[in-house]
Amino acid sequence: MTMAQQAAAIRAKTLSSRDATRHALNRLAATEPTIHAFLQVFEDRAMQQAAMVDAGEARGPLAGVPIALKDNICLDHGRTTCASRMLEHYESPYTATAAQRLIDAGAIVIGKTNLDEFAMGSSTENSAFGPTRNPWDVSRVPGGSSGGSAAAVAAGVVSMALGSDTGGSIRQPAALCNLVGVKPTYGRVSRYGLVAFASSLDQIGPLTRDVTDAALALEVICGRDPLDATSAAEDAPRLVATLEAPIPNLRIGVPTQCRSDANHPGVNAALDTTLDLYRSLGATIVDVDLPLTDFGIAAYYIVAPAEASSNLARFDGVRYGHRAALAPDQGLFDLYCRSRAEGFGPEVQRRIMLGTHVLSSGYYDAYYNTALKVRRKIKGDFDRVFSPAGNACHVVLMPSTPGPAFKIGSKTSDPLAMYLEDVYTVGINLAGLPALSMPAGITAVDGAPLPVGMQLVAQAFDESTLLRAARMFEKHTTFAAARPNL
Repeated sequence: MTMAQQAAAIRAKTLSSRDATRHALNRLAATEPTIHAFLQVFEDRAMQQAAMVDAGEARGPLAGVPIALKDNICLDHGRTTCASRMLEHYESPYTATAAQRLIDAGAIVIGKTNLDEFAMGSSTENSAFGPTRNPWDVSRVPGGSSGGSAAAVAAGVVSMALGSDTGGSIRQPAALCNLVGVKPTYGRVSRYGLVAFASSLDQIGPLTRDVTDAALALEVICGRDPLDATSAAEDAPRLVATLEAPIPNLRIGVPTQCRSDANHPGVNAALDTTLDLYRSLGATIVDVDLPLTDFGIAAYYIVAPAEASSNLARFDGVRYGHRAALAPDQGLFDLYCRSRAEGFGPEVQRRIMLGTHVLSSGYYDAYYNTALKVRRKIKGDFDRVFSPAGNACHVVLMPSTPGPAFKIGSKTSDPLAMYLEDVYTVGINLAGLPALSMPAGITAVDGAPLPVGMQLVAQAFDESTLLRAARMFEKHTTFAAARPNL
């Protein structure tokens, strides 16, 4: 069942929340030895909450529906580890706003999912607690950094899981696991309770099986939050009510830069198939130019590590986090150095060092300030595509990733190759725009069927258009219904 179907069945009492939750927990137990999507499971608490729903003590649009949260989203119970030894035993005293809104809507959190450590990665191989595997092919990655959330939904454990997206960390695993994944406009969803990676880029969003569930989840978690200074003064949008309305005279911009020989042939074929379907629905396809697409990676991997080096400075072994054991003759400096060396994994250390370097005296203007100028120009390029005086497009369409899921271990020794997996996603975070990855095809790789995703991008705070355009496509395809044989 989808999330919307589960919620409706529980309201109609044709399905009990206890049965839905028990099914999710049984499915988790069956798949977890193979997939490793979860870092924590709240079985007793989840079943108690399900019983309350069945007794009529808890209500809401998602009452009784089991869900999961990425383990960099705080809950006031259990642990919030960020898949790091640094926070292996950290217990948050509060719950993130996005998570609380789902709980207030009646959803039942059955567990916390695996991720690349501190959300830094594109494969969920950087977790201190081991990699997550793709349900479509367990020898391959599920994408990252929200790979645990994606795998949990793709494996049929839950119908919706929250992830976070700093440079593609929702959309990339959605594409590799045949899901819908939405990165909302920056400021649309509160970041309060999301452990910071890069504060000007991070956003929480849902991973679901279809567009309807994505709209339902977004409608619950969006809205102004006084606890988050970057939260936009925008009311929560009504997304579900408008979802089925097609967009008249839909104009879709297709960047010339996304037709690349570096793409897997299956990705290019899915792009053509997607455009053909939109044409058949009456859409106008417009070639557009996003000339700084390739520079987005360079800008992102300056801006994001710079912010990470600042945000992660708080994990020093003194206030909270891992604290190293010291010899009697060692002092505070040794405590800092050893605690951080032992607590942070190689990828996190790499990004902290890179970020500290680009912010240092003599390099700040050459690197960081230059990256900020590129960021502004990337935003300007998107503005021109959407502007009535420019291309006047409703949405931009491009691949979510340059290829399907890759083998575990195939890119870990080459960080640049791993970073290039985000070539189509990072620019959208730099521009602060909403984007959605949707299932768009299945391609064969070494004889195995693997999903391919396409990405839609809309103007800031226009998630309604984004979801409606995706729903127009979804209604005329069967890609979203495909499931892994797990």
